[in-house]
Amino acid sequence: MILAAVTTALALLTPVAPAPATLVAAGDIASCRSSGDERTAAVVARTPGTVAVLGDIVYERGTAAEFRDCYSWRRFRGRTRAALGNHEYGTAGARPAKAYFKLPDRGYYSYELGAWHVVVLNSNCSPAGGCADGSPQQRWLAADLARSQARCTLAYWHHPRYSSGLHGSDETMAALWRTLARAGADVVLAGHDHHYERFAPIDGIRSFVVGTGGRSNYPVLWRVRRSQVVNDTTFGVLKLTLRADTYDWRFLPVAGSTFRDSGSGRCR
Repeated sequence: MILAAVTTALALLTPVAPAPATLVAAGDIASCRSSGDERTAAVVARTPGTVAVLGDIVYERGTAAEFRDCYSWRRFRGRTRAALGNHEYGTAGARPAKAYFKLPDRGYYSYELGAWHVVVLNSNCSPAGGCADGSPQQRWLAADLARSQARCTLAYWHHPRYSSGLHGSDETMAALWRTLARAGADVVLAGHDHHYERFAPIDGIRSFVVGTGGRSNYPVLWRVRRSQVVNDTTFGVLKLTLRADTYDWRFLPVAGSTFRDSGSGRCR
């Protein structure tokens, strides 16, 4: 009886790892002038998990009317954690988007998802108060990462630090990328360029461009360093399964498309 009691007590004291969490991500999504977003909405509808919207949520100017009339992902609003894109700032201060998703005025924040720490940044640097070293956002990010007890960290925003697309790699995000790299972050997601791309780890961080939410496709004319997979013809979403110290990714295309990408990685 004593041994059984000790065994039970030890079992109660042993930490239980959080269950795997799912993040479903895409940016550059909805417009009353296109129907691709309705096709990606069908994919999200059958994929449980937190929805990471990577900016340019509804075109053309992110107005309250566009959110009301054109945003086909509205049914997932309750499980969405959004980043702000440049089209949201087509309306002063991106106020409709901030109100719709209850975002802080600065547009950057963090949350916990399973065993992971998730950071959402505002790559619209001017209204965010800057993205450079010493800016309020960079100082906030460094402090937020220092407080985190999670082994694994994922971040997302709109303008990609690295991209082979028409907009290309965004140097204004370099300081925030370095801050994440120094803290040992594992995964970064972005949109803005309307294609899918996966990069080999750079500074220890594996990054994805997922501008495939349905607005339109942009061609990729050249490939930048460390680009491993690219597709510029397929709408879809990226599904990430986040475990205690590993993660899986899988690109889920819209019905009728054949492009696939999947794999796994381990946190640093």
